[in-house]
Order: sequence, then structure tokens, then C-alpha cells
Amino acid sequence: MNRLDFDGRAAVVTGGAAGIGLAIAQRLAREGARVAVWDRDAAALDAARAAHGFAHAEALDVADPAAVEHAAQASADALGRIDVLVCSAGIAGPNRMTWEYAIEDWKRVFDVNVHGLFYCNRAVVPFMQRNDYGRIVNIASIAGKEGNPTASAYSASKAAVIGLTKSLGKELAKTGIRVNCVTPAAVRTAIFDQITQAHVDFMLSKIPLGRFGTVDEIAAMVCWLASEECSFSTGAVFDLSGGRATY
Repeated sequence: MNRLDFDGRAAVVTGGAAGIGLAIAQRLAREGARVAVWDRDAAALDAARAAHGFAHAEALDVADPAAVEHAAQASADALGRIDVLVCSAGIAGPNRMTWEYAIEDWKRVFDVNVHGLFYCNRAVVPFMQRNDYGRIVNIASIAGKEGNPTASAYSASKAAVIGLTKSLGKELAKTGIRVNCVTPAAVRTAIFDQITQAHVDFMLSKIPLGRFGTVDEIAAMVCWLASEECSFSTGAVFDLSGGRATY
């Protein structure tokens, strides 16, 4: 494993109590960062903090803008600054044909995956601007580029994450803040519990490598994008798709 230098850096990871978010938080902490983890599952959050020694934890629903503002201030107070934001919190939503998709389910997917991510980006940027330095990495999905059948809300929400990332990256390009996103193919985490086995099989069939990615593989790419070495990429999309991506 290559060593990335996060000594003296402070990072916030949303969805940090499990899955991809937890793997990213662990990697950042191993590389020297002081890490604040955010998650709506308070019990899992407490367990993760106790097991991995994270510097700070905030239990919240990222779809609540007031809670996000509070968590950002509390994390900045606890860590002394915020240099890195990784937005990993997200939900899959049910698998339905678009014309059968329940409106409330659609809204909930967008509330978490788009609005929640926007609230987090919006809340943290001012803390980065104080030091003219920051790295934001948003977790999108290959579904946001290609669109998956029976997953229109998830696909559309992740396409929105890509668009937001590109806009924010351009807005901050003249500063020391870089904003990028990654588009993983499927990674076997607890989010698989939200989707049908038929959809899991479909996603696997689309990956030329013939396997799902691992959370550690996602963490490796994300942590490089969150590092000082990532200085010339912003508003960009990085694929982690096992050969699935075609553009």
C-alpha cells in the first residue's frame, strides 16, 4: 500500500460508519488525518469510532440542512479545521420501472443522494476557504453515466452528483480547493440489501473484470483524490468500474 501524507490534515467522511465510507475513513486515519465521521446510524457510528479511534463523530441525516450546518461547525471546532470532505452517504432506493416508481421513494433518494450531498458540500466549502485549501470527493456511480434499468432514481441522482461536482469544481478552480467525484461500479456492501438479486446479477454481468470492486479499492482512489498530490484535477470524474465504463 502506497503511503499518502495526511499528517496535520482534518477530514470529514459522510456515511462513515460502514461500507465505502468506513473504508475511506480508516485509510485517511492510517495515513495521518484526524477524521470526523458522520452517519445517521448512531449505534454503528459509536462502534466505528470506538474501534478505529476517529477524532470526532456526528449522528445526523444529511438530508436535514440544519443538521448538516451544525455538524460542519462541530467538526471544524473539534478538528480545528476541515481540509477534506468525502461524501459517501447514499441510498439505493427500490428497484422499480420508472412508471411504477413511488413518488415518495423518488423524493427520498434525491433527498439523500443529491440534496444531502449538496448541503454537505455547501456547508464545508467556507471552512476550506479560510485556509485556501481543500479537497472534496463526491461518491457518484457508473449508474449516473449509463443509467441502470429499474434504478431510475438512483441513476438520475448520481448523474446529478456528477453535474454538481463539475459546477463546484469550476467555481473553485482559482482557489486551492479541488472538487472531484468517483463513479464506482457495484461494490458489495450493505447497500446490496436494498436491491433485488436480479439487479445485483445485472450489475455483475456488465463488469468485464467479472467481479465487484472492493471498498479498499475505492478508498485507495478516493484518498489520492483527497491528497495534496491531487493538484491539477478538478471538476473531474474518475471511474472505478472494472472496465465497464465506456466514456
